[in-house]
Amino acid sequence: MIHVLGGGLAGSEASWQAAEQGVPVVLHEMRPVRPTEVHKTDRLAELVCSNSFRGDKLDNAVGLLKEEMRRLGSLVMRAADAHRVPAGAALAVDRERFAQAVTDAVNGHPRITVVREEVVRIPTDPSMFPLVIATGPLTSDTLSADIAALVGADHLYFYDAISPIVLAETIDQEKVFRASRWGRSLRGAAAPDTETVGRGAESVGRGFSPAEAEASLAAGPACGIDDGEGDYLNCPMTREEYEAFYAALTSAESATVHDFEKEKFFEGCLPIEVMAHRGTDTLRFGPMKPVGLRDPRTGRTPYAVVQLRQDNLAGDHYSLVGFQTQLKWSEQARVLRMIPGLEQAEFVRFGIVHRNTYINGPTVLRSTWQMKSRDDLFFAGQISGVEGYVESAASGLIAGLNAAAVARGEAPRVPPRETAIGALAHYVSHADPRHYQPTNITFGIMPPPDAPGGSKSHSVNQRANQRANQKADRKAATSERALRALAEWMTPSAVS
Repeated sequence: MIHVLGGGLAGSEASWQAAEQGVPVVLHEMRPVRPTEVHKTDRLAELVCSNSFRGDKLDNAVGLLKEEMRRLGSLVMRAADAHRVPAGAALAVDRERFAQAVTDAVNGHPRITVVREEVVRIPTDPSMFPLVIATGPLTSDTLSADIAALVGADHLYFYDAISPIVLAETIDQEKVFRASRWGRSLRGAAAPDTETVGRGAESVGRGFSPAEAEASLAAGPACGIDDGEGDYLNCPMTREEYEAFYAALTSAESATVHDFEKEKFFEGCLPIEVMAHRGTDTLRFGPMKPVGLRDPRTGRTPYAVVQLRQDNLAGDHYSLVGFQTQLKWSEQARVLRMIPGLEQAEFVRFGIVHRNTYINGPTVLRSTWQMKSRDDLFFAGQISGVEGYVESAASGLIAGLNAAAVARGEAPRVPPRETAIGALAHYVSHADPRHYQPTNITFGIMPPPDAPGGSKSHSVNQRANQRANQKADRKAATSERALRALAEWMTPSAVS
């Protein structure tokens, strides 16, 4: 038997994987006995931030990670695929149906027992081990203190913020337009509009050159910011509207953050007001970037754009993409209603800020998600030092398999570094501990594939085309190699 603390994405996935290996599991979840400041229900795997699991194609690392998890029998991916909502080439879900599906599956598994209680300290009873701690970023103060004492160092932390959600019927459809950046979708990505890019600053808003436009695309998404992979409602802004919004945003009053003098945010998920204070155009290169979006009513690319993503299957809730915020609720209503199309918006949920707790993975963990100092204690999910829904579930998947192995007296295993799931485990356990921050999966933490071959180019255009193709070729080669390596690792004769 194993025990799992925490019924979020990682804990639910860990429990499922261990049970599927024939090992009985006791899953301890404190809700609803003790609620948190951000959860709304008692369901397992409740999504409290975005409803997006990000890209779902093999040309990005998180898409590869999801495909690997599907092949490994992930419960989280099964539920996500079953309850997806329109988001183009991204995977977004109806958060209520998704959480209910995970809850029903876990409750219905004959080898999983769910106990609704708060575990306030790391157990001392040997019968509670192997133990997977997957209590997430909102781990209670008492358990956090116990974990900090166990790992022998101060906890690391960062503040995280959640985006607001609006009621669809209160969006002014006369002022917004539906489109995906560059028209991308799961059915195939359209090529960038070279005419728009070529017109440079005039077409994409004053201040953007063609090179800057392409650089903005290459930078990729952060914290759910659209990278051209979805069916979104777009709220276009003129320069005057943007400047008025920017002035209101940067002068708005924020909610008080405890330990404010120590405040730090995850760099990939900054509150919009924090980003705005970095410069006038920072938002236009981030969540409000207009490149690749043309307003069909004007035929022009707006100066700035706020994107709204469908948040549930019914399509009656939309979240503001990349608009996580710590503004006071009254200020959110005032400032966000300056966005064209949201003048009469009714907010289903305002944005909030909360503290995320995590351990310094490289000093504490092995790539098996075990503690370096204890074979029978595992960490998984955001508390282990990963960032993102998919990454959290992935860590729980391997931790659950390995906890089950330890319970059976077998050696734990980890997929090879050539896989996304193996590379994530290696990075969390081997990165520089002096400057560690939670990480998303990227191709950059995976070993590069062999350099692609090819004949020498004989012109500037040929060399440019070759460079453009090589990046796509490297991603394709990395994904192909990863899936081959995973298949070999999954065979009964494979060794770690």
